Amino acid sequence: MLTTRIIPCLDVKDGRVVKGVRFQSLRDAGSPEKRAVEYEAQGADELVVLDVSATAEGRLTRLETIRRIRRCISIPLTVGGGVRAVEDVAALLDAGADRVSVNTAAVLSPQLINTLSKCFGRQCIVLAIDAGQTTRRSWQVVIHSGRERTGMDAVAWAKTGEERGAGEILLTSWDRDGTRSGYDLDLIRAVSRRVNMPIIASGGAARPTDLVEAARSGASAVLAASVFHDANCSVSNIKREFSSAQLKVRI
Repeated sequence: MLTTRIIPCLDVKDGRVVKGVRFQSLRDAGSPEKRAVEYEAQGADELVVLDVSATAEGRLTRLETIRRIRRCISIPLTVGGGVRAVEDVAALLDAGADRVSVNTAAVLSPQLINTLSKCFGRQCIVLAIDAGQTTRRSWQVVIHSGRERTGMDAVAWAKTGEERGAGEILLTSWDRDGTRSGYDLDLIRAVSRRVNMPIIASGGAARPTDLVEAARSGASAVLAASVFHDANCSVSNIKREFSSAQLKVRI
């Protein structure tokens, strides 16, 4: 049995952690460095940092924020936000990222995935997919922080990303993001049946059992933000829940 990774997410804007609902109505949730240290101490396996305003502002994730976080923690760090070119990935890796996620730019130019994978290796490239539900069993890709629906089938896009060289998928349910209504398990199952690479499930976690259900539905890792930021539960609480459910986690 493979170990499921527990991953807190820091959505960052202007050097502060923020959280909203469906990427809107953002509220302050503290210092990125302080949160990162706290979650590592709780036993987080990795950390994801997403600059939520970078794409809209036409810039890369603020490198100094990543440097400050990296100086504070030793666990793997995935960074996304505004990645559009080889030079962007190189800059983020140099600032301390272990992996880099790409979202909107890959949708607009799919060849970017091939290029990044060739330059940095498949293991370094995470394809972030924000999926909005269209029917009970179908989802479309949304970009620009949910402001634009592309009409692209999200499950098919996940498979295309794998074929082009992505090493992992960060799969977010746009409809569930920040709502604490539980992960979209049908979406996780649909994507996990189509791809062979790891899936990080995101969007909607409210309680430890939600993360367990996501793992049972095909996620290799589970990502959450609000439940950690608001101290509803800790990483260690969630790992105990996984152990009770006979799912393997790193203690």
